[in-house]
Amino acid sequence: MKKISNIVLSTGLTGFYFDDLAAIINGAKRNGFLYQGKPKTEGFTSVRQPGESISVMLVLDDGQIAFGDCVAVQYSGVSGRDPLFIADNYVDILRKEIFPLLIGKKLESFRELAKIVDDYVINGKKLHTAIRYGVTQAILDAVAKAKSITRTEVVANEYNLKLERCTIPIFAQGGDDLYLNTDKMIIRKVDALPHALFNDVNDKLGKNGEKLLEYIKWLSKRVRKVGPQNYNPTIHIDVYSTIGLAFNNELNKIVEYMGKLERTAKPFKLRIETPLDAGSKEGQIEQFSSLREKFKISGIKVEIVADEWCNTLEDIKEFADAKAADMLQIKTPDLGGINNTIEAILYCKKLEVGAYMAGSSNETDISAKITTDIALATKPDLILAKPGMGVD
Repeated sequence: MKKISNIVLSTGLTGFYFDDLAAIINGAKRNGFLYQGKPKTEGFTSVRQPGESISVMLVLDDGQIAFGDCVAVQYSGVSGRDPLFIADNYVDILRKEIFPLLIGKKLESFRELAKIVDDYVINGKKLHTAIRYGVTQAILDAVAKAKSITRTEVVANEYNLKLERCTIPIFAQGGDDLYLNTDKMIIRKVDALPHALFNDVNDKLGKNGEKLLEYIKWLSKRVRKVGPQNYNPTIHIDVYSTIGLAFNNELNKIVEYMGKLERTAKPFKLRIETPLDAGSKEGQIEQFSSLREKFKISGIKVEIVADEWCNTLEDIKEFADAKAADMLQIKTPDLGGINNTIEAILYCKKLEVGAYMAGSSNETDISAKITTDIALATKPDLILAKPGMGVD
């Protein structure tokens, strides 16, 4: 059986940027592609700064090289997530802790090696999620190369999944350009669109939600006017809790507003991601559950997508058990080891909760390809087009 004979590291940049969400929500203003103002989240030196990565290359004893990229999400350091991932701060940790852990190991089982890395503890704490994410990607690639099969087949074999030819719906995000990039999505017949970055009350949502209403009205008309024949996408908007901020987290007012959004989006199905932020996981589960119950009473069919406070495998299980949302975002870098992403998707499917295998614009082509291979085996309900924020 082939073994890991060496490990090589290379620091680099990702497909997008780190953004200080706390600063943006609290009024940091756009200045070209940058933001003005001081950062508010620990580790940030500016509100927007380049995303960083560490490429992990596992050298097999037959000369093959397996790849994985350590990356973190665009909005790092908030809502229970790990701190900002500055690559130079973690290279020595990888060398001191991961190298002796893996060099010489036989490449028999992805699950076993991934669990060793994901469970590894230093001073009572697990490794940063970005490290666990990248190293386990490389392990999956290494096992596939050692066995001369695809990464998808490794996942299917080790988790007893049936491989089938299928199409998995794709969700694209166009960033701050709400109109031009949306047109690009429409003519490409993207399954769910446009994400839209409604992360500020005054400039984007509107103090009473009027700007989002106007945008959804335009979007619904635009799809019908210029979209291909029989094109029926889902409108999926991420509002970063700004609806809750605009309406002081008063659920009855939020329900009334969401009803307006649903009527405006017709004839298309509407999903709203993170309508409010309750400030804790327990609060988020309670508020989302209450919101869904009020939707049911009012006959509102807007789907709620959980993102903030739904970070780890354990978080996802708690949200799923409570049926706190119609769809759970499985934000792959936040789960650490990709073994957790696999288990999260399968758990959601078991409980018949929507599984949205996302990640971040702030990833790389390597992490995107590897997680897509996982999706082909696990069949989530939706996957994110990544890395990058545009659709070119």
